[in-house]
Amino acid sequence: MNKLVNKMALTLLAIVLLIAGIIAGGCASSQNSAGNESAEQGKEQGNEPYQIGAVVDISGNSSSLGVPERDTLLMLVDQLNQAGGINGHPVELTILDNKSEETEAVLAVKKLIEKDVLAVLGCSSSGPSMAMINTVQSAEVPMMSMAAASSIVEPVNERQWVFKTAQSDIVTVENIITYLKARELTKVAFLYMNNAYGDGGKAAFTTAAKENGIEIAAEEKFEASDKDMTPQLTKVKAGGAQAAVVWAIPPSASIITKNFKDMGLSIPLIHSHGVGNQQFIELAQGAAEGVILPIGKLAVASQIPDSDPQKKVLESYMADYQAKYNTQPNSFGGYAWDAFNLVVAAIEKAGPDRAAIRDELEKTSGFSGISGTFNMSPQDHNGLGVHSMVLVQIKDSKWQLIE
Repeated sequence: MNKLVNKMALTLLAIVLLIAGIIAGGCASSQNSAGNESAEQGKEQGNEPYQIGAVVDISGNSSSLGVPERDTLLMLVDQLNQAGGINGHPVELTILDNKSEETEAVLAVKKLIEKDVLAVLGCSSSGPSMAMINTVQSAEVPMMSMAAASSIVEPVNERQWVFKTAQSDIVTVENIITYLKARELTKVAFLYMNNAYGDGGKAAFTTAAKENGIEIAAEEKFEASDKDMTPQLTKVKAGGAQAAVVWAIPPSASIITKNFKDMGLSIPLIHSHGVGNQQFIELAQGAAEGVILPIGKLAVASQIPDSDPQKKVLESYMADYQAKYNTQPNSFGGYAWDAFNLVVAAIEKAGPDRAAIRDELEKTSGFSGISGTFNMSPQDHNGLGVHSMVLVQIKDSKWQLIE
């Protein structure tokens, strides 16, 4: 009798484990792909789904960038498929997490290429984006980065298959230089993350400062994982700078901002657009008050004039995102909005042909997106100029347009 009971128990356990495995497998699939249900419907209608891939910094140091990008992409592919897809073809979007690591980004993009995606979106940050370039160039797959470093798309003759949506370092720097010169601040400190994003900002700012007669009184770097930048700021305090420029993303950008206030530094603190999300303000624990930075218009959409060609696009994205996630989007989600819609527009014209998609991306003209109005060319694979950004100051934990 005991043997029979034991046998029945083992059989029941095996059934339970089998069911659990099936459920787990289904969950894993839904986390990695979007638009699968519409893709199956498309197959039933005789229209094969178009495959698009995305490599996003969903976890790790750059997760504050990647999470809103992932959420934006999931929302957009659902909207697109509900509207009939691309020329009647539903879109299946596969999103992979690179964990904010360059090696993981390369492994992820190789998986997507093996899946025969028409284009790749990503990454969220500059280092992983740079790491994927050789792979997409070799495979001749269009890539639309959502990161800032100018070197992602330059030199263009070595990046024929690579484009990006975030404003380049030099665009951000030009806005900062304009602010400094208008206030006759000619002696500044420059602090930056020791990674591709920080290096790009340093190179652009160093060149622009020299051309505009601005002295860099102190130059200090820190690691993305550092928990205290007091030693670097101590040198800044001793250097007699009239302002401090920081090139970083959260959480390190928030930490150095808090250190700055704790040390009683009263000179203007200017950040790059790498802090363009509410998490930067929250992590700084009140220390972000007064911080100045150039940023895309999304952060101050309600403050820009109705005549701005971006205004309706910005308001539509904000309303859609708020309705789906019960929170407001930020600039990083905006980079994903631009990346997805630019690629979709190119596929609509080119069809499922990677080379033709690349060519159409390069012809992008007058595309009003979240980050600005894009005008790409064989010489410019970003297509955004200095007027794609505005200067803002953080007041009462909110972004305030500087007139």
